Amino acid sequence: MSTNSSRSMGTAMLIVAWVILLGLLGWAFSSILDHQENPNQQPTSHSSNNTTTLTLQSNRQHHYVTRGVINNQSVKLLLDTGATDVVVPLKLAKVLALSKGRAGTARTANGNITVYQTIIPKLTIDGLVFRNLRASLNPAMTEDDAILLGMSALKQVDIAISQNTLTLKQRHRQ
Repeated sequence: MSTNSSRSMGTAMLIVAWVILLGLLGWAFSSILDHQENPNQQPTSHSSNNTTTLTLQSNRQHHYVTRGVINNQSVKLLLDTGATDVVVPLKLAKVLALSKGRAGTARTANGNITVYQTIIPKLTIDGLVFRNLRASLNPAMTEDDAILLGMSALKQVDIAISQNTLTLKQRHRQ
């Protein structure tokens, strides 16, 4: 093998090593950022005495974000006690098999917008189960695919906040 050929081979191997290293670093930092945005990626509830309890940690913006399931689709949920209903970005309605109902007006921080009524047959967060939830489909939610878990769901649970922890307790009917 000639010196030029060996040098070219060495340079190529060095480039491949750097690409792999940068890819691994990108993956690691992405994972860290995802955890900082949503420290509750895999929520785990506990049941005892006809009560299911779920504890969530706040993210670095002091929001409570977690994963849930609507119509067998995993979704990102942002708990929002200031929202009257569960609010779903309109672009997710088809994926989640939610029908676009009657139009209405909602007041938001950015002014009045048109939203569409819908019903979510079942929303789960690990062992917490919410059925027949009143919800709004919001066409103005375009930045993020987070669903706002508003009071139409949260009124079905007891909520306690202590420091950076939020606890939801759902009592089951016997």
